Amino acid sequence: MKNTKFFFALMAVFATLFILSCATPVSLTSWKNPQSNTKVSKLVVMALFGRLDYTKPTEQAVIDYFNSKGLKSIQSLDFLNPTKKYSEQELQKKVDSVGADAVLVFTYKGTDKSQNYIPNGYYGYYGGPWGYGMWGGNPYYSGGYWMTTRVVNLKVSLYTTRQSEGAIWTADITITDPGYIDEAAKRVAEKIYLDLVRYQIITPQQAAGN
Repeated sequence: MKNTKFFFALMAVFATLFILSCATPVSLTSWKNPQSNTKVSKLVVMALFGRLDYTKPTEQAVIDYFNSKGLKSIQSLDFLNPTKKYSEQELQKKVDSVGADAVLVFTYKGTDKSQNYIPNGYYGYYGGPWGYGMWGGNPYYSGGYWMTTRVVNLKVSLYTTRQSEGAIWTADITITDPGYIDEAAKRVAEKIYLDLVRYQIITPQQAAGN
């Protein structure tokens, strides 16, 4: 019985590690304007990707995460027509109309691709070099192959509704081998949220909805 419990506990650990290893890696390098002491309480998320099938799930995933943390957010598609070009004055009025004090703008900067050669070898049930017959599965032989890695580059800037202030925070974000857009966007939102708290652009009290 003890051996059975240990076996299932160990399996749970490996399953957790396997799931985590499949998560989309996201990195963020940021800068905050040292002259700005602005606190943000409600923001508009605006993804300028040129394609609605990229823009919509990105904005939705980001505002869902922010709102779950108590940071009031609204997606630009809720009040802007993606096929229309707005003047700065029109855009300012639209943002003011929803009561936002800042706009978080996403722009796409390109995708880098690289190839890595995976050598041949024997692999167990989970696709790793676990050895022969691990967990009762049969190992298999895999010939060498090339694996392509994609790194998507984004630029994210936070602007206040006070036009003279300009961007108060910017970040370069890389997403390695993104899968579903909404899942990758959620991980990006997590990184951004933590960084805004770190820079005290939002406070933990605001973020908790207090």
